[in-house]
Amino acid sequence: MTHDRKPFLKRLAMPHTLVVVMALVIVVLAISWVIPSGEYQRKTVQTSEGARNVTIAGTYHQVSKVYLGPQMVLESPIKGFMDAALLICFLLMIGGSFAIFQETGAVDFGITRLTHTLTRRPYLEGLVIPVLMIVFSLAGSVFGMAEEVIPFVIIFIPLARRLGYDSIVGASIPFLGAAAGFAAAFFNPFTVGIAQSIAGIPLYSGFGYRVVTWVIGTTVIIAYVMWYARRVKRNPEISPVRDIDLEREAVLPHTAETAPWDVRHAATLTLFVASMVLLIVGVLQWKWYIEQIAVLFFGMGIVLGFAGGLGPSRVARTFVAGAKDMVGVVFIVACARALLVIAQEAKILDTILYGASNSLSVLPRGVIAQVMFSIQAVINFFIHSGTAQAALTMPIMSPLADLVGITRQTAVYAYQLCEFVNPILPTSAVTMGVLGAAKIPWERWARWFLPLMVILIVLSFLLLVPPVLLFHWE
Repeated sequence: MTHDRKPFLKRLAMPHTLVVVMALVIVVLAISWVIPSGEYQRKTVQTSEGARNVTIAGTYHQVSKVYLGPQMVLESPIKGFMDAALLICFLLMIGGSFAIFQETGAVDFGITRLTHTLTRRPYLEGLVIPVLMIVFSLAGSVFGMAEEVIPFVIIFIPLARRLGYDSIVGASIPFLGAAAGFAAAFFNPFTVGIAQSIAGIPLYSGFGYRVVTWVIGTTVIIAYVMWYARRVKRNPEISPVRDIDLEREAVLPHTAETAPWDVRHAATLTLFVASMVLLIVGVLQWKWYIEQIAVLFFGMGIVLGFAGGLGPSRVARTFVAGAKDMVGVVFIVACARALLVIAQEAKILDTILYGASNSLSVLPRGVIAQVMFSIQAVINFFIHSGTAQAALTMPIMSPLADLVGITRQTAVYAYQLCEFVNPILPTSAVTMGVLGAAKIPWERWARWFLPLMVILIVLSFLLLVPPVLLFHWE
């Protein structure tokens, strides 16, 4: 009888990620038929980051119910595609450009040489995960690194595999590293800066406690990844992506460990490093966003192709092939954005925010910050832009903080920490972009990340206690 068990389990397997996201589209559409439509008045205000459209507290009112038809199941992904056009272009550019980079052979060569160096010096191998994750965490904390991690995933998965880990470890190094810094940011202008400006408190105030938060949050995430990495290295069979990694390894090219450096490899890797430095300078000094970064990667791919000796036709073919590999990710991103399209067009986002904020006023002061965190986490399911979420919620949460006896700084902090749940959200374009680039199904990633998410939520609740009960945090 046991021979029937495996086919039965296969029939119970989780569906494709695109099916999961489309199911969520249907659920949100159904919910939109029940929740009343409503809206806040909004106004444009000047902040340190420029003009922002913010919600005016106390102006919520219900409007005539907006019923979206069943056709929105098919229409909303198309609108999501148009709404996310810039991000989709970015994904296609990095897909094509990094395919060219890989085609030069410099990636595998560099990783092989690095792995060879590390295996000859075992004391260095233990530093790979923490050092790299700290670098990405600083990037997330200082300049809000998010979408920019996607191309790094393609680089670090082969490195992790060569060191005996799996694809989850390779994706986690840049993704969770940056996510730790983004959520526990002490400087991020796109979250902390915007939220504090809208809340009317001094820009980058509360710096000391945020640094403590960054150290604790980054340490917890690094410890979890390193714990898992050691386990999966000892027993590769426990990896949720073991079958995917075996397939990946079958097509992964190998370079002899003793192969000497040559001019093309050195030039290609040097130009790549220079491009990454230019990326950092562009984001920090010139305020680059996705459009400029996509241009950088597009140009980088062409330059690296010629430096690697591929020739014009091979560069073009490889770019098209790399962009084609991102098409699945593009459709997932479009469907994820469809959820926000439905919530906006049905006018239920403001209603959800109004009901949630009203309920806070009757709660004990000791738990108000934790409930604010929970509300922000729910809103984060729909809105993944830290700037947009700050613009939507802080005009309401900051005066609400005054009424319930906590500081506006704490309200900003609760909003900020909700970013810890982002890496598991199937509606997050960054999360789905990372998983698409890593070729890791969302359901497998979610099962792996869930224990860490619970730890981070508990940690967030604990970190919110001192500003409410132990000191007055302005």
